[in-house]
Order: sequence, then C-alpha cells, then structure tokens
Amino acid sequence: MGRYILRRLIQAIPLIILLSIAMFLLIQALPGGPQAVIFNPHLSAAGRAAMKARFGLNDPLPVQYLKWAGRALVGDFGFSFQTNEPVSAVLARRFPNTLELFGSALVLALVLAIILGVVAAVRQGSVVDYSLMTLSYFGIAMPTFVLGLIAQNIFAVQLHWFPTSGTATLGYTLTPFDAFIDHLAHLFLPMMVLAIAFIAGWSRYMRSSMIEVVKQDYMRTARAKGVSPVPMLLNHALRNAVIPLITVVAIDFGSVAGGAAITEGVFAWPGMGLQFLESLDSRDYPVLLAMLMLSALFVIGFNLLADILYAVMDPRIRYS
Repeated sequence: MGRYILRRLIQAIPLIILLSIAMFLLIQALPGGPQAVIFNPHLSAAGRAAMKARFGLNDPLPVQYLKWAGRALVGDFGFSFQTNEPVSAVLARRFPNTLELFGSALVLALVLAIILGVVAAVRQGSVVDYSLMTLSYFGIAMPTFVLGLIAQNIFAVQLHWFPTSGTATLGYTLTPFDAFIDHLAHLFLPMMVLAIAFIAGWSRYMRSSMIEVVKQDYMRTARAKGVSPVPMLLNHALRNAVIPLITVVAIDFGSVAGGAAITEGVFAWPGMGLQFLESLDSRDYPVLLAMLMLSALFVIGFNLLADILYAVMDPRIRYS
C-alpha cells in the first residue's frame, strides 16, 4: 500500500504542473488580464513602467509562471489586489469556515445516503422505496441555489426558525455555550441545503449497489447459516455495497465544492466559496489563481483517498 501511495503521488506531479500552467494562462487570458486591474487608466507612462517592473510583468509569460510557481511551492501566492495582504492570509481566514460547512455536509450526506439507500433496497418495491426514490428525483432536479433560496425563505424569513445568513448573530454578548448554539443555528440551513443536493443521487447509487449485493451467493449462504438480518446487512452486505458509492463520491468531489460555493453565496457564509465569488467580481486574480490550484490539489487528494478506502472496505483489493 505504501508503494502504491508513493507511486500515485509521483504520478500526480505532472498533472499538477499541467493544471497550474493551464490555470495561470487562463487567468492571464481573462478580460483585461491582471494589468487592467492593477494599472490606473490615468497612470503616467513612467508610473506604468515602474509598476510593470515591480510585478514582473515585463518578463515573458513562461518566466512569470516559473516565478509564480516557485513562490507557490513555499506557500507564497502573492498579494491580493483588493486588500494588499498576502493571499495566504486571505485563504487562511476563510478556509476554516468552508472546511466546517463542507465537512459537516459531506458527512451528513454520506450517512443519510447510506441509510436511505439501504432502507430502499431492503424495502424494494414497497411504498417506502417509491417514496424515497421520488424524493431523490426531487433532490436531483432541484438546483442548489433554488433549494437554498426556498429553505431561506421558509425556515428563516417565514418561520424564523433559523438565521438567514452569516455565522453568528451580531450585536449581542453571548456566553460560550450560547455562542456555540447560535453558530450551529447559522450552520444548519446551509449544511442541509448542500447535503440534500447530494443525498438524492448518492442514495440511488447505494440502493442499486445494495440490491446487487444481496443477490450474491455469499449472502444466500449467510442466510442459510442462520445469520440474523441486521448483522448480515452490516457485516456482509454494507461493506461491499459501499465501494461503488466511494467511487461516486470521489467523482462528485468537485461538484460538492462547487455546490459549497453556491451555498455560501446564498447564505453569505464567509468561506472560500464566497471569497471566490467576491474575487471573481472584483477580478482579484492572485486570489482566484490560488483558490483554483488548491481546489485541484484537493480533488487529486480526494481521489487518492478513495483508492485507499477501496482496500480498507474490501480486503480482496490489493495494491502493489
């Protein structure tokens, strides 16, 4: 397993390099490019020349890329055009909020998708099965931003059960426990909206996989030996049925990240997704480039994690 992980990491290096080149060129090709943002239209020729020298814009694009890549390797992504602070500081401030929203929604979606998929498979053809599948079609068809606006209007604006946006209620002095509860209340709606968007599809994959597994010979053997239904499902069926779901989750990782960005925009959750939208609106290219690279690294890393989980869930899988 160790050699396999090392080999995959080595194989990822050319991919990361190609992605970094493509993203660097993409940022340069955006309307106006970085120069249109940092240069005042009324700037004199001497001032423009000094600015170009300061930011290294006189160098050819390959040289600019190599300088940027060299700094990025040590965590230096330059300075934000909008705030003039290090990009790493901007990302460090927003990343914990995104990790909280993304992680909680991902865990919730996985748990509920597995439970609902197993229930639908066990009750195949029943009213419960058809009801869960109907709800899953609704979740698949509903865009994340529409679901977010509906949830915000019903549960926050109309019923006043949850806050409409942000991470905390401002203007009040709360005890640590009350502040924690208040934060959970702000987290609940965006977490549920992001989770529901993926529970629908993942539960269908889990249902199909579970139906296939329960028809296998070893399941019939377990039943013939008198293994009770619950241990049989948990110890024999679930472990094998969840492997296809791992593949789907790994493939959908980028979509989950994209859904997080939309959800953060709807609920004004101050995370990486909202920062990306703000940076895109203000054409803060250093921040955009850094966020695109981090997203690519997370997708590659998550796919490697999925491969490792295959071997954990199925002992028959061995990597040399």
